[in-house]
Amino acid sequence: MKVNDLRSALKLLKTLPGQLIETNVEADPVAEISGIYRYVGARGTCMRPSPLGPAMLFNNVKGHPDSRVLIGLLSSRERVAHLLGAPANKLGFLLKDSVQTPIAPIVIQTGSAPCQEVVHLATDKDFDIRKLVPAPTNTEEDAGPYITMGLCYGTDPENGNHDVTIHRLCLQSKDEISMYFVPGRHLDIFRQKYENANQPMPISISIGVDPAIEIAACFEPPTTPLGFDELSIAGSLRHQAVELTNCLTIKEKAIARAEYVIEGELLPNIRIREDQNTNTGKAMPEFPGYTGGMKPELPIIKVKAVTHRLNPIMQSCIGPSEEHVNMAGIPTEASILGMTEKALPGNVANVYAHSSGGGKYMAIIQFKKTKPVDEGRQRQAALLAFSAFSELKHVILVDDDVDIFDTNDVLWALNTRYQGDIDTIFIPGVRCHPLDPSQTPAFNPNIRDVGISCKTIFDCTVPFALKAKFQRSKFKELDPAKWVPELFNK
Repeated sequence: MKVNDLRSALKLLKTLPGQLIETNVEADPVAEISGIYRYVGARGTCMRPSPLGPAMLFNNVKGHPDSRVLIGLLSSRERVAHLLGAPANKLGFLLKDSVQTPIAPIVIQTGSAPCQEVVHLATDKDFDIRKLVPAPTNTEEDAGPYITMGLCYGTDPENGNHDVTIHRLCLQSKDEISMYFVPGRHLDIFRQKYENANQPMPISISIGVDPAIEIAACFEPPTTPLGFDELSIAGSLRHQAVELTNCLTIKEKAIARAEYVIEGELLPNIRIREDQNTNTGKAMPEFPGYTGGMKPELPIIKVKAVTHRLNPIMQSCIGPSEEHVNMAGIPTEASILGMTEKALPGNVANVYAHSSGGGKYMAIIQFKKTKPVDEGRQRQAALLAFSAFSELKHVILVDDDVDIFDTNDVLWALNTRYQGDIDTIFIPGVRCHPLDPSQTPAFNPNIRDVGISCKTIFDCTVPFALKAKFQRSKFKELDPAKWVPELFNK
């Protein structure tokens, strides 16, 4: 089944048992929707109990009679595999290849785009984004309603290059949204250029799009350097260009088949406190599993318009859920595979950006040693991984007989093929991701600044000379379907 937007993705999931559930019971977007889904299928780094389950569609959202809210679309790697049309253990390879064969987006005629079926202008008397967009408030102590799956699209004012990224967006008033930038993001580089010229930056926020776009947008340098349009990766994944359309009130483009589009401008030299409406000191739950602290000074988007499809679907994500793991983690895997394949061809069998690290902090590398000179190259692969993805904190190296997607198997390798004093490599004083709460001078006096970490390699591979002594028990190879066909003949 062809998938080119959110609705066709949901249509596909409805044909697959256990991948999507719906409820018509009224749910409040303030804390209830995320609270419910935590028990249904969030997993990731959420507090347990939190199973890995289906995506969930809320058809009766309090205060928003004409809208629905979808959560957890990408929270299962199996579901992502169905939506992208590749085996779950080969998604990193699919993404890696798609970076090499980009298909640039195209622009369709303004007014013909599905995302512009309904138009609300900020000049309308009753305009209020908080009433138009059913953005959930994930917990009762959040700074406010958050758009967590908004594809922010902007243009470099100097050369016309484009970038699309997902950012933390808090609805602050009827026509204002705060925007948090992790240092180094390309859109922030564009914003600073506008600000230095004291000019507002046009920006569109597309919500509810083809999942291929959401995953492609999560690539980071050096795989996608400044000026690389990640929408071209989504085009490659679908073998068809992503359709854009011109916005109605700003000089920018948006994703044509999105459910919602917010058009606005990032205002120069204006900042607000993220929790100005709640004073909780908190922002929202983030991927490491903790609620992020509010930022005292964030740029503001002045909203000019909201457009949407008829009966639109608001797509949301719980920050610590498995959904973040897959969106961030699969591009991380692709980046590591791409770099190691160039430097160490044939040695790295696979990579998994582990759930416990939110898809960013931990990578497990499956390394093949086939000859004596391969000894030591496994650690080179780990160093390459840190270069491929700068926010990576830990790398676990295992042999090719270990299932990297089975945490118990990885821990088995840690327990039987690892000695802490000789197989742990510390790389202190390296900047990592700012949301790790252990990366502070208060936690470790040797850390000079918040966001600096000790990157660590855990080498759980068997020394090549000892491989014969570390053979796993060999069971008889047979076809189990003869005895239990209900489990294997599917």
